[in-house]
Amino acid sequence: MSLGKQIINPENSQEIQDLLKELHEIISSARQAVNKNVNTIQVLTNFEIGHRIIENEQKGEKRAEYGKTLIKILADKLTKEFGSGFSKRNLEYMRHFYLEYKNRSDQIVQTVSAQSEKISTMSVIVENTQTVSAQILSGQLYKGPFDLSWSHYVFLMGIKDEDERSFYEIESRDQNWSLRELERQYNSGLYERLALSRDKKKIKELSHKGQIVSKPEDLFKEPYVLEFLGLDEKIAYSESDLESAIIDKIERFLLELGKGFLFEARQKRFTFDEDNFYVDLVFYNRLLRCYVLIDLKIGKLSHQDLGQMQMYVNYFDRYIKMQDENPTVGIILCQMKKEALVEITLPKDTNIHAKEYRLYLPSKEELRRKLLVWTSDAKEKR
Repeated sequence: MSLGKQIINPENSQEIQDLLKELHEIISSARQAVNKNVNTIQVLTNFEIGHRIIENEQKGEKRAEYGKTLIKILADKLTKEFGSGFSKRNLEYMRHFYLEYKNRSDQIVQTVSAQSEKISTMSVIVENTQTVSAQILSGQLYKGPFDLSWSHYVFLMGIKDEDERSFYEIESRDQNWSLRELERQYNSGLYERLALSRDKKKIKELSHKGQIVSKPEDLFKEPYVLEFLGLDEKIAYSESDLESAIIDKIERFLLELGKGFLFEARQKRFTFDEDNFYVDLVFYNRLLRCYVLIDLKIGKLSHQDLGQMQMYVNYFDRYIKMQDENPTVGIILCQMKKEALVEITLPKDTNIHAKEYRLYLPSKEELRRKLLVWTSDAKEKR
């Protein structure tokens, strides 16, 4: 039997694998870009439909009955010709959408003009594949006044407060929230919970920039909402049960923590002076470039708990963090804290913070009342 040249299966070659990986990225990115632009076209179309309805109403009879009749006629005609999507209710949403966002009309004109130039470049795909691929992979085929789906905007229009609505629009775009996640964040009172941890100036900033994380205080909410853990506060559970539930739902917990968090370890052990100590949860925040330690407490918060966390933070600062990293942040998540105990135990410039958590969605009305009282108190102190 002669030994000929070994036959190499090209399917297993590294070159083929690398090429497949590149093509996978291009195709996946292209599909995402197409889906995003389809959503954008729908939003822009609905905006323009709302615009035309308002224009017709203004030219027509100055009676509320005229507007209702007009929308009904349009719904019947458009549904017969184009199918579902143009019901009376949907047309009313489009009309409302234009009224709420008509201040973006100039941006839309500029965007459509700019996008038409970008779309034309797609025709050179055969001649210049590299350039088009770079455009696709960049994910920047659309950037304009509307970055969310129509379903997102229908939900946002139900938020009466303009500052709050603007905040959720910014966060949905920046965090790539699904509609379901947007609804959950709204129902958990994220805006109010973040606002309760900020001064008045920072509250206003939320509506213009969303949640900006530049210092540890920007991370905090009051309270943290952990309803997704599936724990019933009426039934006894241990700190170990709480920790296990968090690990099982770590993705949801990271979303609740906020921006920039990376999970490192649970029950992180370190040894000091021959004694072993365990930190419940260890995270790293890439935006602040610091460790964030979390201790879980289901009972009454004590000064011993605060002292223990201070020791954990001191150890990480002295033996774990690198010189170019920022000081470690410690958070004690508890069912109930006492502000007076925290203030008397910890120095004013501390990186240790006690924050309450809830196992159910809080009442938005209750959070709004707290925020109103908080801002009123802040005015009086100034």
